[in-house]
Amino acid sequence: MSQSSGFSKALRTDAGKGLILISPTALFAILLLAAPLTSIVLLSFWTQNFLTIDRTFTLANYSEALTDPLYRSLMLRSVKISLSVTAVTVLLAFPIAYFVSFHVRPSRKSLWLFLITIPFWTSYLIRVFLWRVILAYDGPVNGTLIGLGVIDEPLSWILYNSNAVVITLAHAFAPFAILPIFVSLEKIDRSFLEAAQDLGETKLMTFFRVTLPLAVPGVLAAALIVMIPTVGDYVTPRLVGGSGGTMIANMIYAQIFDLNDRPMGATLAVGGMIIVGSIALALVLLTRRWTRARS
Repeated sequence: MSQSSGFSKALRTDAGKGLILISPTALFAILLLAAPLTSIVLLSFWTQNFLTIDRTFTLANYSEALTDPLYRSLMLRSVKISLSVTAVTVLLAFPIAYFVSFHVRPSRKSLWLFLITIPFWTSYLIRVFLWRVILAYDGPVNGTLIGLGVIDEPLSWILYNSNAVVITLAHAFAPFAILPIFVSLEKIDRSFLEAAQDLGETKLMTFFRVTLPLAVPGVLAAALIVMIPTVGDYVTPRLVGGSGGTMIANMIYAQIFDLNDRPMGATLAVGGMIIVGSIALALVLLTRRWTRARS
């Protein structure tokens, strides 16, 4: 009886009420995220014997994933494409976020942010298909350049290769980069900029010595938001990448569904998660270090 009474008192405390509040969400996350992830990790240490799975613990899959040139090449290509997408997206997103933050009237900033989110109204799959049409051999890009006399024959390097994947993903994830950079720029105290100019700094040097350093946390957050999902993207390489734009997610799909080797597919998935997690952790630590140094 005393234990029951103590448990009831614990639930009536602030900590107990908070635990009750997050319990459904925590249970949901455990069932739909932690449990499948644990299954994938366990599966990566097993082997496939035709239609059955040998549950004997082995590191053979990891050994093959690390030594096979094909897997290494796809993983490196995935990381390279993801980093390229991140760099292009952030470089294109920063001027837009800067313009909205510093050159748009406060009463119209919400309208600009609303316009930036318009691409989310359309299905991601439809947007990828549209880029496939735009970059096609006989698409608008090649047709316009030929019509203007800029080129004599259609460009072959803008579709069915890694370039097409970078272009498509950079467009798809642009809003994810613009918004955190905008928030970081909005937090900058404008008096700092005025003080820098009063001390004789030009607008350009004020940007590089005041605005940009204070916006670094937003830039790093944007890079993190863009990089994590693009490493494991499957749809875009499948539709516009061709053989030159195939990424590790396409190989994971092939291993599980085409080659019926689920343990190897799980191994490649775990390897991708480790690489992405390492890069993400490095960015998070860099952001925290930068924030502490500036505080």
